[in-house]
Amino acid sequence: MLKESKLFKGVTDFDLIKAKKLEIQFASDYTNFLKSNKNGAEDQMKHMKTIKVAAAIIVDNNKLFATQRGYGEFKDGWEFPGGKIEEGETPQQALKREIREELDTEIEVGELVDTIEYDYPNFHLSMDCFACTIKSGDLVLKEHESARWLGKDDLHSVDWLPADIGILDKCEELLKRV
Repeated sequence: MLKESKLFKGVTDFDLIKAKKLEIQFASDYTNFLKSNKNGAEDQMKHMKTIKVAAAIIVDNNKLFATQRGYGEFKDGWEFPGGKIEEGETPQQALKREIREELDTEIEVGELVDTIEYDYPNFHLSMDCFACTIKSGDLVLKEHESARWLGKDDLHSVDWLPADIGILDKCEELLKRV
């Protein structure tokens, strides 16, 4: 039937069988390629280092406190302040320690707003984000380049780090409740 059209004039049955075999081989090779890449990505994920951190969503006067990183790979990116959870610490203890060290401020750690799981190219970040209030101190920038108080209307006005973008919807909800 196909051989009868002008397009296939002069094509033999042998040519059609050969083309079909090539098509089947290509499909098989392509499927194997996809499987190997998927398995490779899954293996890479299994071996990727996980970094557990806690972040303070400091709330005051219907605004949230955001800081701009002053060092490292993510310099100039905006984030909620906090840091790594050390062995033997709870996320809340780590957060109090980090804010005291980085901002010379004592905070009250409130509810867990959300835990953000984010894959950066070289590591997996697990970030517990807590609503916090200031107990004492003046939020002195010791490690950050800059800081801003952001309300719901300007929450998206800074260049957030990718993991922190994941908590912004919950932050908007949090601002509606306070």
